[in-house]
Order: sequence, then structure tokens, then C-alpha cells
Amino acid sequence: MKNKIFLYLFVFAALIALYLFVSSGNLVETQDAKIEKLQGEIVSLKDSVQQSQLNLLNMQYFSLENNDDALAYYEHLNINDPARYIADKLLETNEQKGNNPLIPYEGMENDFKLNKIKILNHRWIVVDFSDGKYWGELLIKYELKDDMGVDFTMMDHLLYTRSN
Repeated sequence: MKNKIFLYLFVFAALIALYLFVSSGNLVETQDAKIEKLQGEIVSLKDSVQQSQLNLLNMQYFSLENNDDALAYYEHLNINDPARYIADKLLETNEQKGNNPLIPYEGMENDFKLNKIKILNHRWIVVDFSDGKYWGELLIKYELKDDMGVDFTMMDHLLYTRSN
């Protein structure tokens, strides 16, 4: 009887060991598959980040902040951020009652006001404007003077037509 108990205990222990061996093998295979999948995702995400960085560099090409030659025109003025200063001066034109004086259109829904500003270099700005329903763009020439005044001259404009 004592021998049979040891035999049953041995068989039971062997079955448990076999079960643990098989299940750990399946677990390892599952984990390896997950690791390979995640490594593939990492590679694709790294490629995506690299592509996004290249796109960002392309978008920043025409920008006063990244144009050392254009920034050299303002070194003698001791301005920390000339682009921000010019944009602030341009946005001050929005504070006037009614339409912005740089926009050659009358607002149809509300007054036309400047929204987004892209300072291209030391002379040109591209601006988006809107009245809430209609929108357009301006090409503005500007001059930052030694007395810190800024003169803005609208060079060209367009108003998008609404297609319903």
C-alpha cells in the first residue's frame, strides 16, 4: 500500500511537471510573438517620428526664427524674439473697432480680423483672416524701424469663395 501511494504521488508529480513544462512553453511562444509584434511597432513609430521631424523642418524652412540672414537685420535692435514682437504689433491692428485696416474687404457676418500669422523673413508675412464664416489670406510687407515702430503694407490678398 505504501508503494502504491508513492507510485501515485510520483505519477501525480510527473503530470504536474509535464503540465507546467507544456504551459510554460506556450507562454514563452506567446510572449515571443508579442515581443516581435511590439518591436515591429517600435520600428514603424521611429520611422513615423523621423518623417514627422523631416516634415517639421520643411515647414520651418520659411520662417524668420530659423533664418539667420534675416535675423541679422534686427541684431542692432536688441530684441529677444523679433518674430513675436512683429506678430504682436500686427495683432494690435485687430484691436481697432470694425474691420482690420489691412484687410480690403468688408466683413459679411462680423468684422474681419487677423487669425494666424506666419512671418516668412525680414520683409514678408502671410496672414489668415476671417469673420467667422468667410476667410482669406493676405501677403503683407513690413518694415521694422530703428525706433521699434513697424509699418505694414498689404501687397496681395484673396478671399475664398464658399461652395455649398
